[in-house]
Amino acid sequence: MELNNPVDGEQLRLRLTVVVMFVALLFLAGALWRIQVLQVSEHTERLDSQSIRRVRLPGLRGVITDRNGVLLADNRPSYCMAIYVEELRQPGRWDKTIEEVERVVAELSDIMGVPPNLTSSDLRTHIRRRLPLPFLAWSDLPPEALARWAESGVTFPGVDIHIEPVREYPRGTLAAHVLGYVGRSKLILDEKTPYHFYMPDMEGQFGVERSFDVRLAGVAGGKLLRVDASGFRHNEMAEREPKMGQDIRLTLDAELQALAESLLVGERGAVVMLDARNGDVIALASSPTFNPSAMRSHSELAKLSHDQDKPLFNRAISGQYPPGSTFKPLVAITALENAGVSPNTQFDCPGYFELGGVRIHCWKRSGHGTIAMRKAIEQSCNSYFCQLGLKSTYERMYHMSDAFGFGRCTGIALDYEASGLLPNDSWKRRTRKDGWRSGDTCNVSIGQGALLTTPLQMALFVSAIGNGGFVYTPRIVLEPWEEGNLSQRMAWSDETLATVRGGMFDVVEAETGTGRRARIEGIAMGGKTGTAEYGPREARRKYAWMIAFAPHEKARYGVAIVLEDAMSGGRNAAPRMAKLMAGAFHSQPVFPDPATEAAAATADGEVAL
Repeated sequence: MELNNPVDGEQLRLRLTVVVMFVALLFLAGALWRIQVLQVSEHTERLDSQSIRRVRLPGLRGVITDRNGVLLADNRPSYCMAIYVEELRQPGRWDKTIEEVERVVAELSDIMGVPPNLTSSDLRTHIRRRLPLPFLAWSDLPPEALARWAESGVTFPGVDIHIEPVREYPRGTLAAHVLGYVGRSKLILDEKTPYHFYMPDMEGQFGVERSFDVRLAGVAGGKLLRVDASGFRHNEMAEREPKMGQDIRLTLDAELQALAESLLVGERGAVVMLDARNGDVIALASSPTFNPSAMRSHSELAKLSHDQDKPLFNRAISGQYPPGSTFKPLVAITALENAGVSPNTQFDCPGYFELGGVRIHCWKRSGHGTIAMRKAIEQSCNSYFCQLGLKSTYERMYHMSDAFGFGRCTGIALDYEASGLLPNDSWKRRTRKDGWRSGDTCNVSIGQGALLTTPLQMALFVSAIGNGGFVYTPRIVLEPWEEGNLSQRMAWSDETLATVRGGMFDVVEAETGTGRRARIEGIAMGGKTGTAEYGPREARRKYAWMIAFAPHEKARYGVAIVLEDAMSGGRNAAPRMAKLMAGAFHSQPVFPDPATEAAAATADGEVAL
């Protein structure tokens, strides 16, 4: 047998090795081609899912202006000091990184003169939940602090200015109860894109900000962050800019709103001024008030919520008060329309009306004598209206009040509107376990008892008297919105309106009228004062009212004013009405003659059952 040549064996093995290596290279190349070409999209998605973080950026809210374009709510930049934790990362345990961040924050605090307001717990929470995002060590820094930082010349790695939008109310407390305020949203719903981190939106919490939040809210933007295995941010990959929401123009007149609010300084009460021609809200003031810009603080919200004067309470639409003598025009309308009463119907007033041994006194204890309707309205005679209410019957009075809308919300586009209370027999049996009595009718006839109305309802009522019986749904937003919405037309006859409007003209324009302090130069108006008592008999307190429309012949405005814990409508509300109407018509109040004042009445309808 012949042995193989050793040289040939070595060559064979070499060739086999080359072939195996070639095949392996081909296999490796094929695998790489499959991974990098055929399966590239699959692996890219897996890589992105592990290293890409989507961040939702809040939309910008639309601005709010008054009817003349005066800015009432806007957005301003809030300058925040941001710490990028990844640039301060220290080797080893997280505690070392946290200590480094705290050291940097302390140094910044010394330079800016602003105390630090973060804790180790805040940092740990941020690292655990929001590591790729900047940590905001300070928010809304004052310009002085930013200037000190910029002038220091000290370089701080991982520190930068971060700008966030903040809601601003440039007129301070003006129209606070109408505008409301915003807060940061807590929950994001119905998002098509699954975000990893949410920068919260500003969300309306009260007032127009809440009622029209959908229109005001902007469209959210977003950005992509690439992070490493530890969760640290490496870079931003893309960004979609947030979009601004819809602007809103209110029906308010900022200057008349400011005037209305000035009339309430130091008082608890409300003023509502409507355009009698279409229901637009020209001014809606409630006192005491608050600053919407301060509502970003939870401590401020808690403080105001526990304030005994209830500054967050919108007395103009949520306050429910007995209307006192301002309700008497409706009693007169009911009697003239449905009870066979004429303008010449007379009743005797000896200074009181007695029913079942109980006397309801007039403010004029000596009595008005025999008096007809127009004079009874001017003098606000309790005795006359008790007799008129009994003659009309409460059933008719109730149906007229209900037809107008008392006891129901007006439909204004603001939250928390109260309905007031229009009592009747079924209500009394249900709540007080007793039937309706003649004394209840007398009480309601002079605007007392269980009857409750809101200032907005009374402004709407006096507007309807002034415009001929047209009742509108009050409108607070001018654009984007529809034209004034006519709710209904009251079927009051011309004779009825002439009588009631004549009596209300005398209330203001006659020298002996209870509302003579509301007169202004060059503009005649119709009005009605009222003083409603409440509280225990041994500690009676009073609400002072006045309602008015002007001009008398063709009403442009309808106004209601109520003051808590005052003396009377004639003394307290009427002079404020003069100042408001004078501002609206660019006129001046007419001060009553002192000699006439000394002899004239100073109160109206203050005493009830």
